[in-house]
Amino acid sequence: MPIFVVLIIFSLVFYLFYKTKYIRSKAPMEKQWLSAKCSIALGLFVFLFGINLFFIHNSVVSIIVAVVFVLLGGASVIAAFKAYKYYLPKTIEERK
Repeated sequence: MPIFVVLIIFSLVFYLFYKTKYIRSKAPMEKQWLSAKCSIALGLFVFLFGINLFFIHNSVVSIIVAVVFVLLGGASVIAAFKAYKYYLPKTIEERK
């Protein structure tokens, strides 16, 4: 499905964008906040890649790998979103 390919590319681009911002940042809380955003983008990449595998291949091994990717990507997105919400107010405070 071409929509998943576009979303996979967007998530990879956002990962690279936030990773470069993370490397350039000097503030510690902002670095953690940007790291959480990187993890969200990377988890979304893995999740969408797993979903895309469901449509491309129909072998048993491919389905198992796709399920693992979907579960790992989803767990990564959820954990990173919690970290994002935790570090956002601390980052705002740090900027004042």
